[in-house]
Amino acid sequence: MLTLLICKWLDLAVWVVLIWVVLSWIPTTAGHPLQSAKDVLNRVMNPMLRPFRNFIPPLRMGTVGVDLSPLALLVTVFILEGIFC
Repeated sequence: MLTLLICKWLDLAVWVVLIWVVLSWIPTTAGHPLQSAKDVLNRVMNPMLRPFRNFIPPLRMGTVGVDLSPLALLVTVFILEGIFC
């Protein structure tokens, strides 16, 4: 039972990360309907990404920095799924 619960939470984490990544590519303003969803996801994602951001600096591509912490979080979740599920 506990294993099933852990697996469901890990599946949910994958979806939250993927939705957060896709929404981060959509530019919004303060009044945009997606902005409130982005704010909620940022509050959820930032604590999960902070440990990875402390160790993985953004990848510089010209003048743009690419944040690889969501990828590291997904790899960690997939490893945990391999262990528990």
